[in-house]
Amino acid sequence: MSAPVSPSQVPASQRPHRNRNPLLVLLAIAAVAGVAGGAYGLWYILIGPSSPVAVSAGSPAIPAGAAIAAPASLDGTWNVNTTIGKIDDGSASFVGYRVQEQLVGVGGHTAAGRTTGVTGSMTLTGAVVDNVIITADMTALHSDNDQRDGQLTHQAIETSSFPTATFKTIQPVNLGTLPADGTTVTATATGALNLHGVTKTVTITLQAVRQGGIIAVTGTLPIVFSDYSIQKPNSFSVLSVDDHGTMELHLLFTHA
Repeated sequence: MSAPVSPSQVPASQRPHRNRNPLLVLLAIAAVAGVAGGAYGLWYILIGPSSPVAVSAGSPAIPAGAAIAAPASLDGTWNVNTTIGKIDDGSASFVGYRVQEQLVGVGGHTAAGRTTGVTGSMTLTGAVVDNVIITADMTALHSDNDQRDGQLTHQAIETSSFPTATFKTIQPVNLGTLPADGTTVTATATGALNLHGVTKTVTITLQAVRQGGIIAVTGTLPIVFSDYSIQKPNSFSVLSVDDHGTMELHLLFTHA
């Protein structure tokens, strides 16, 4: 019978690995995560999805192919229409947000989400716009990141608890004169914005253009999160998020 073999006689390569240095293990994990994050960042920069163009970068747009004859009279009720025209493969009528964030392995990035679940109306009498009310379905917000969209159900704007946002004018908007077909006009609307369960009086600058029986309206509004009791979201993939953002809208109206 052979004599027992001492552990010291067993080649190092055949000995069981025990009591690994925990610091070395953590460093190895961090190195792998760093490589993965860097690879993700490179992918994101080179071929990843990009944020849609900001509404403020252009005037109201009536997409090609969207054509409706002008009504006999422009007076009356105009309703938000989400069935005509397409922008970025989605409805040309939307309400959305833009927020600057810092992503792990990516760096600075503009998070932009939009909902096409929008309803609303306004009345036009001569050159006076009144009774504007817009309601946005916040649960339908969609961005370039499904994970971000999922987080918003219980963080930040908490769409599971506050599923809608609304804007209602509190005074008429006098355009002075009704602009000609194809002419862009700028106006200021004052109203009550309800967001995240908080209502604030806001003033928003709007641009509008009419083409036949379609009126396109755009606008942007700075939003300070604390004004609406919104807590900045957090995620393992997000290093930081600004404490403010921008609400943007692009809406097409057609005569009732």
